[in-house]
Amino acid sequence: MSPRLPTAAWLTAPETQAVMAALESAEPGGARFVGGCVRNTLLGQKVDDIDIATVLTPDQVIAAAHAAGLGAAPTGIEHGTITVIANHRPYEVTTLRRDVSTDGRRATVAFTRDWAEDAQRRDFRFNALYAEPDGALHDPTGGGVEDAREGRVQFIGDADTRIREDYLRILRFFRFFAWYGKAGPNPDGLAACARLKDGLAQLSVERVWKEIKKLLAAPDPRAALIAMETSGVLPLVLPEAAGRARLDGLIEIETGIFNTADPLLRLAAFLPDDPEIARALARRLKLSNEERGRLVAALDARARLVSYLSPREVRRLLYQMGAETFADRVRLVWAEDPEGKAAAQWRALLAIGEAWTRPRLPLSGDDIVAAGVPAGPRVGAVMREVEAWWIDSDFTDDRLSIAERLKAVAQGTN
Repeated sequence: MSPRLPTAAWLTAPETQAVMAALESAEPGGARFVGGCVRNTLLGQKVDDIDIATVLTPDQVIAAAHAAGLGAAPTGIEHGTITVIANHRPYEVTTLRRDVSTDGRRATVAFTRDWAEDAQRRDFRFNALYAEPDGALHDPTGGGVEDAREGRVQFIGDADTRIREDYLRILRFFRFFAWYGKAGPNPDGLAACARLKDGLAQLSVERVWKEIKKLLAAPDPRAALIAMETSGVLPLVLPEAAGRARLDGLIEIETGIFNTADPLLRLAAFLPDDPEIARALARRLKLSNEERGRLVAALDARARLVSYLSPREVRRLLYQMGAETFADRVRLVWAEDPEGKAAAQWRALLAIGEAWTRPRLPLSGDDIVAAGVPAGPRVGAVMREVEAWWIDSDFTDDRLSIAERLKAVAQGTN
């Protein structure tokens, strides 16, 4: 009896069954689930995206979807991919392919009806697993199922050949090891990544950052990051990184960095406390504005923290920095505690920050004008002076005291 996928909600969902039924109606036996959804289900892990491989051409996929009353969008038609939509749920359906030519960055493909050919052009054996609509498994490379169960990231065929087809596979090797590896990285794969690492220069920075971010979001990417560092890959993709010493420090102690699957925070852990370096990295890798802002704020050395802050000092910093930046700074400074002696204090600071609600100064521009300050730039100056006093008073909500302070400041500006 052939192996089968365990029962999974996505596999039996009405939307999934509708998509497969539509494809099967066009050609029985012509569609199978493939890749991550199969691998993760086999491992009992979460499935986010559902990919389907088919012998149908893109035009035939669209026709089959429409005939079944499903939506279809040509999201990657040049590569044979159609997104079929059932009850607002997307399914990427891709025609079986074989590589005609590759240049290390992109491939020219031709459609095929040969499942083995489609499998051979993929990167790792556990990503070349296919499953029929009823869950029956197919393992064309002959090692994918065992690789998944044993936690091995094994290239399909010759590792050098697979990497030269697309140098992004170097980063994917480390990313999949971070997520699924159970022992050390595959020696042959690691050696190939080290030999061919200069090919990473061919890749767009957007593709590089996307892979790094996925790797840093793994439950515990530390072993993968060390392998990247020792192979010479990490210095190429993150030349701004502080180096192995800081990485070792993060590994030796329990900190809030690797207990939180937060790629931006983990990236910040490799960088010195220098917002200019953070800005340069953000420009080079084309981080989003939101990502850049958070990274720069987290690495502002002026916001130096200690573990023995008083609650009043914590509230002041929270107001000035914001809760997210405060939490980032706490975790980053905690990571530099060489023996983790202040772990309880750092956790207490994080708890205060998580429970804190930012107060609002109960004062408006109209209040300041009513106090006798002429409309214009001086209103803002008075607002800032009163706010500074209000912060020093630990955010008093005594409106009489605030009014008296406003009166004194306003008189001093006239």
